[in-house]
Amino acid sequence: MAQEMRAPAVPAVADPAPLGLAAFALTTFILSAHNAGLFGNVANTVVVGLAIFYGGLAQFAAGMWSFRRGNTFTATAFSTYGAFWLSLGTYLVLDLTGKVKAADVLPSLGWFLLAFAIFNTYMLLWSARINTAVFGVFLTLEITEILLFLGFFSGSDTLIKAGGYLGIITALVAWYTSAADVVSSMAGRPVWPVGQVVWKGGRRRP
Repeated sequence: MAQEMRAPAVPAVADPAPLGLAAFALTTFILSAHNAGLFGNVANTVVVGLAIFYGGLAQFAAGMWSFRRGNTFTATAFSTYGAFWLSLGTYLVLDLTGKVKAADVLPSLGWFLLAFAIFNTYMLLWSARINTAVFGVFLTLEITEILLFLGFFSGSDTLIKAGGYLGIITALVAWYTSAADVVSSMAGRPVWPVGQVVWKGGRRRP
């Protein structure tokens, strides 16, 4: 009797969300600390490598793995913010090598942050359908981006520093959410609380 042909088993893909959140958190923390003035007179060149490799490539890869798992929200979020960091890292390299006019830096960053704040606004709304922790990440990020683009457009050090401090809070919330996802994945059950769905956004059609 002919043997039954069976397709090879597809290996399970681990949840990429903790990686994406951790990459976003660490890179955001370092850049935000600089924006808040906590670096003092030290330049922010350390963020370039983080922006390209951790916040950028690692988070973008997390987005691709989210597509593999069929999670549209995390795939869109991580891929977009991975590209955010890759773009910003590239811009910083151009700036540090003298390819950008000094007068262009603030307005360019203002438009950059404004555009991502628009994207983040609808992602903030849809994050309310996941849990409180994820909603908290996008809420603090929304405030951070608004403060920063207003600060860059106006040249206000006060607003930029305020955005830096809000960015640090954003990073801490993202780190907590990442840690909660890691330990829950290891334990096979919820361990650290991440809260409930904030807004269901209406009923699904049958």
